[in-house]
Amino acid sequence: MKSIYDYTINDLTEYFLSIGETKFRASQVFDWLYIKRVKSFDEMSNIKKDLIKYLNDNFVLKTLKLIKVQSDIDVKKYLFELSDGNKIEAVLMNHDYGNSLCVSTQVGCNMGCRFCESGRLKKVRNLNANELVEQILMVEDDIKDRISHVVLMGIGEPFDNYDNVMRFINIINDPKGINIGIRHITVSTCGLVPKIKEFIKERAGVNLAISLHAPNDEIRDKIMPINKVYKIKDIMDVVKEYIKETNRRVTFEYILLDGINDSKECANELVKLLKGINCYVNLIPYNETSHIEYKKSKKMTINEFYDILKKNNINVTIRREFGSNVSAACGQLRSEYSKG
Repeated sequence: MKSIYDYTINDLTEYFLSIGETKFRASQVFDWLYIKRVKSFDEMSNIKKDLIKYLNDNFVLKTLKLIKVQSDIDVKKYLFELSDGNKIEAVLMNHDYGNSLCVSTQVGCNMGCRFCESGRLKKVRNLNANELVEQILMVEDDIKDRISHVVLMGIGEPFDNYDNVMRFINIINDPKGINIGIRHITVSTCGLVPKIKEFIKERAGVNLAISLHAPNDEIRDKIMPINKVYKIKDIMDVVKEYIKETNRRVTFEYILLDGINDSKECANELVKLLKGINCYVNLIPYNETSHIEYKKSKKMTINEFYDILKKNNINVTIRREFGSNVSAACGQLRSEYSKG
């Protein structure tokens, strides 16, 4: 049966009209799901019994099962089991501006970034919109608090699951849904240029982040196979198009890998690449894993890299390290659980 969390308010309205129900019923059901947070259709006390029976016969609510939670200072990592037995992760980070949840969009990932734990495990399938929605609902239920920011940067490439991701954004941004502000939602991509072009046309208002991780094609080819399809110039061209069409700033994510992309020369190359572009660079200390040979850059090297960007008027921050004690690398907890 289909999950009712897979429906936007417009989808549910159209569906209800097709079975002879009213638009108002769809709004009522949405209210029960996202405002009152019922655990079963039977709790919807102002819905007539024959519709409750219909919902029970044709839809399911919860499809995810919480398997494991790891906690550290300001971070929690959740391992979920899907209805087909596959497993995904979500990471909760506590910031001074609120609770931010990094969600998975796929089971596995086909992008194959060499430094990424989840890239070792090929894509099994895309997540449906409801499986993304439920990650938020279950984490909010666990912490008894609201998720204020959502980042699509967990297991998977969001733009390789474009339609489900856009439906998910519609649901969580809807004031009648989870009601997360559009400027508090960030989609991160390794650079699927055609999908970025499609995303521009959406005029969604969602933040766009590019996983760059190298200042030139030579380095990026070695650590990110997608670069053999879409070169850095292709990415920069579409980023400039995005900024022109949306008047929004773009974030560039840059994981610093010891001896690979963290030299002063790399920093200066990055300055030349980004000069004059309305952007923000997020330098990310690497989370090492036992399966991958890459190492985290030394603190002094990270600071030197930062200083070069800062002195050249590039907006830059070093992301605070989260979860060194909670298998924080993307896909690491899932991999360890499967191994165990």
